[in-house]
Amino acid sequence: MTKRIKVDDLPSFDAAPYLDSEVAIAAYLTDILEANDAALLAAALGDIARARGMTEIAKLAGITREALYKALRPDSAPRFDTVSRVCAALGVRLVAQPIHA
Repeated sequence: MTKRIKVDDLPSFDAAPYLDSEVAIAAYLTDILEANDAALLAAALGDIARARGMTEIAKLAGITREALYKALRPDSAPRFDTVSRVCAALGVRLVAQPIHA
């Protein structure tokens, strides 16, 4: 008989260690943007900022570290200005594409 594993017993996944290049970051953000979910985007930007160093990203974005943590919580809905500044600090930009290419 096989032992059943409960989902709650599994460790949570942390994407930050895998976001080690601009290509990986761009691919991650592209996939996240397809979900069209502001809270998910905030969480993804938080993953990337943690991978790059929250203090450094906050400094480059011109906001405090505490404000950055607050803005990029998984349940937040950051302002576009904040998203734009964080993306610039991360060295990426959001790009619009036609839905029906």
